[in-house]
Amino acid sequence: MKHVIIVDPHPATGHPSEKPRQNPQGETAVYRGMHIPMHMLSSGQDGYRTPVSEDSKVQPGVPPSPSSAQTPSEVATPSGHCTPNSVHQRQPHTRRHLNLSNSSLAHSILDKLHWRERVRHYTWTFFTMTMATGGIANVLYTVPFKFPGLEAIGVIFFLLNIVLFILNVVMISLRFYDHPETFKASFLHPTERLFIPAAVVSFGTILLNISQYGPSHAGHWLNDAVVVLFWVDVALALIASMGVYLIMWSTESFTIESMTPIWIFPAYPLLIIGPHASVLSQTLEQKRAFDIIVGGFTLQGIGFMVSLMIYSAFIYRLMTQKLPQESTRPGMFVSVGPCGFTVAAIIGMAEGAQQALPPNFMGNTQMSAMMLKVISGWTSLWIWGLAFWFFFISVGAHWSCVGPHKMVFTMTWYSYVFPNTALVTSTFAIGKAFDSRAIQIIGCVMTAILIPTWFFVVGMMVRAVILKQILWPQKGEDKDEGGFKAPRPIRRISV
Repeated sequence: MKHVIIVDPHPATGHPSEKPRQNPQGETAVYRGMHIPMHMLSSGQDGYRTPVSEDSKVQPGVPPSPSSAQTPSEVATPSGHCTPNSVHQRQPHTRRHLNLSNSSLAHSILDKLHWRERVRHYTWTFFTMTMATGGIANVLYTVPFKFPGLEAIGVIFFLLNIVLFILNVVMISLRFYDHPETFKASFLHPTERLFIPAAVVSFGTILLNISQYGPSHAGHWLNDAVVVLFWVDVALALIASMGVYLIMWSTESFTIESMTPIWIFPAYPLLIIGPHASVLSQTLEQKRAFDIIVGGFTLQGIGFMVSLMIYSAFIYRLMTQKLPQESTRPGMFVSVGPCGFTVAAIIGMAEGAQQALPPNFMGNTQMSAMMLKVISGWTSLWIWGLAFWFFFISVGAHWSCVGPHKMVFTMTWYSYVFPNTALVTSTFAIGKAFDSRAIQIIGCVMTAILIPTWFFVVGMMVRAVILKQILWPQKGEDKDEGGFKAPRPIRRISV
């Protein structure tokens, strides 16, 4: 088995002395000293053009092969001479045994990438899968109408989420180990870096599920451990949110035309703290519960206010630039999450405030707890209504996307699930706060729709991996865009 090494071009690594040589069609590309016709590049690379019938003709000065086609051994060197093989220095007669055409070389480049090359494109967006799975477990826990087996189903999603989270950590670690240049690039890429906080959100969702399903199956030690992890999650949420926004604002200038709701995503780690605090505080003694609620209210407020300011930019973008492109419209559902999580958080924390507030809090603990409960409930109605408004806008925006071949799968399709889990849990919270059975039934109907949606998106993800729509060069969130060009790999191709 022989190999041909082709190094993708990158502007930062090219030598100034290298001048592209033109083939009979007048088109070549420089690959660190090797000049390769543009029709032999892969479709995602700079300068690629579609092969034509004339490309199979023998170049002047090159001995013809039985297939009358140019082979990897006929690549021109910087000196301008055609050598038997500029990489492995094969003997001239080996061309007759290889008998490769341009199309076969392109086929090997496009369709037979090594699995390590596919792992190179395992981006941070895969953590949206664990966000959605943990969100389903959260929804099942909050369903008001219990039936035998409901908790078991929720535990299955919870444990599955832990397995998927470990898988994501292992895969993205392999990516950064095998391709260390992609680590820095993931922080600088205009799209992929927005999803870095998804890893923190996934971690926070797992902690939330532990607080929901764990106490009934474990001892007091679990609460002590989760309290420590809660504050660790608080620190990670602040670092991830502020860090990503600082990198964005210090490395790139943004225009309203490029605005998408994904800009809200770095605030999502803060939006998970409140719901977690509302659940965790109910299993703790007064002092620790009070500290948890104060921290939860504070960070929930930061996350919601940051999201609210970005909402205004999103509305302005819709007013001046119309709807986003079809491929990015699933991300519109991200706008649902901040309102939904905030409603579930403040109602949940207000319900547990009476046992968490210290004695004589603000003069009267009982009255303070009641006022907090009333204010939180009525304020949440406004925010809950805004969540539904964004939900229906996002659904309506997909009307023009209905039909085959209108949208190609991307990992942002998990936005159909995770933000809407917040809408469902907030609906249950409103129904409980106002003792409305009708609202709770609406939440159950939404749950019955949400779970098949999760299965649909997971199935489409598996299909996309098989069809090379993801985990493939120039197909994922790490593709070249907005003037950003990712570091090019060295590809080893079997011939």
